[in-house]
Amino acid sequence: MARKMADPEFRTQQEQNKTDPHMKRINEFVASLQDKDAGKWLPEVAPMHGGVDARVLSVLRDPGPATKKGKGPGFLCVENDDPTAERQANLFTKYGIDPRDVLPWNAYPWYIHESAKAPNAAQLEDGADVLCRLIGLLPDLRVVLLQGRHAENVWKRVLKRRPNIETELSLTVVGCIHPSPQALWAKPPVPEQRLAKQQKAYEATAAALKDKASPK
Repeated sequence: MARKMADPEFRTQQEQNKTDPHMKRINEFVASLQDKDAGKWLPEVAPMHGGVDARVLSVLRDPGPATKKGKGPGFLCVENDDPTAERQANLFTKYGIDPRDVLPWNAYPWYIHESAKAPNAAQLEDGADVLCRLIGLLPDLRVVLLQGRHAENVWKRVLKRRPNIETELSLTVVGCIHPSPQALWAKPPVPEQRLAKQQKAYEATAAALKDKASPK
């Protein structure tokens, strides 16, 4: 099933609205991280998401090919036309998590040209620095959803920089598998175990949003 980003009208709408009040500071932050001289590019965040109003920070590994301008819309978005985005959108729907409550991000926010290559330790260190700065832009943040081992790894690096961040900001931090279908490519009972961990993480995210509905 084609995602909304496959619709030119929807893509145009996202492009036109990317500096809306809730998203302006986020995409300005993205712009500050671009470095053409160093060959470092990262996608903007689609305004259908929460921006500075986000209560959930959803962290994956690194931007996939579907986020690349030319190949895709140039946005992080659960409506991108690729299997990972589709699975994530379906999970948010299943557990009653509004995409407008979510800010999508990556452990290493820059696009890696060799798409099969994972971020290395130095890149994750850079990603942790950026993540600390990003969190400072999210006054309503309640949950950090770490999807995949690279996301969990980068959070450990965040904690080395700010050991008390979870208690200081009253954050619920949950980890699970990456939403890519590849995360289930394993022999039983591994896929079932991974799916159970994912279910618990999404249930915890939804519960935390209800428990922490009032302002801090």
